[in-house]
Amino acid sequence: MPEPELGVIAGPDGELQALVLGNDMSSRSIEGANPLYLPQAKVYDRSCGIGPCLVPVSTAPPWQEIRIEMRIVRAGRTLYADGMSMATMQRTPGELLRWLLAAQSFPHGVALLTGTSLVPPGDFTLRDGDVVTVRADALGALENPVVTVGARRP
Repeated sequence: MPEPELGVIAGPDGELQALVLGNDMSSRSIEGANPLYLPQAKVYDRSCGIGPCLVPVSTAPPWQEIRIEMRIVRAGRTLYADGMSMATMQRTPGELLRWLLAAQSFPHGVALLTGTSLVPPGDFTLRDGDVVTVRADALGALENPVVTVGARRP
């Protein structure tokens, strides 16, 4: 299942450097079987896209002003479209980075996705050929085609 998220990029010093869009895909069937399986639901080929570019925090709007939208299209027809304001986040990007950096070091910097509130209905399943677009005015649009195992394209 697609999970549109705000990504924060920190340098080796842990300071917030840039913002980016993310699509953190999860396998709903694995995750739904047991919440303890969440790590396995996120570890497979092509399961997380980021982009289309890094936007330096010096030129980006404040994170609270960003609205992220997601659209899922199948055969030219929109199946799901919704959006959310990042102002609804429970924790700030800085707070999330502090928790991450309290336990691990990242000598070359790190990208951290902040979570999502946009989730298609429980009976929805992506199919090969679907296109997931995550967008925000200040960060651009990240478009990912769905490719199922065994149906890889170059």
